[in-house]
Amino acid sequence: MSTARAVTAAIAAFALTACGTSTAGDHSEAVPTPPPTSVSTTQSSTSATSSVRSLQFGSEHRFPSGLVVTVASPSVFEPSESAYPRTDRAAAFGITLYNEGQKPYRISDLSAHATIDGDELKQVQDIPRGYNGVVGADRDLVAGDSMKMTLAFALPDEPATIELTLRPDSTKTTKVVFVGRV
Repeated sequence: MSTARAVTAAIAAFALTACGTSTAGDHSEAVPTPPPTSVSTTQSSTSATSSVRSLQFGSEHRFPSGLVVTVASPSVFEPSESAYPRTDRAAAFGITLYNEGQKPYRISDLSAHATIDGDELKQVQDIPRGYNGVVGADRDLVAGDSMKMTLAFALPDEPATIELTLRPDSTKTTKVVFVGRV
């Protein structure tokens, strides 16, 4: 058992003993209940896929590593003439990353994908509007530090429900899905 898992298990046991109950929901492992906020925790293991919750835009999510992500409600806009790929309609997502963990987080490990009805949307690069992907991906987010970024994705002409999936490490199954209408 790794040190991190042993510490998590000890904290969970203490929390369950102190509280007498757990509200960990559909998680495969008992975890301490955080103070009342909109934060949810996703647990994963190497032998099973992680449980995933769909959160509304504007919510905050805490990964087991201590990385906390908040995704603001999308802002629908008309891309400029120089946007790539060309599209008549796009949605921009303000994403805040905060490292509550003990180790630096490599920003380039973050993976973001948007889908509508299972169809993947293309990320829009629109420099005049300020949508140029992940800026600063070559740096680490040290413990206690935060950063903001904005990602944009091409949309169909008609309003639809969009899912924005974030993975703190694209090589692992741990993820969170934010959902809303655009």
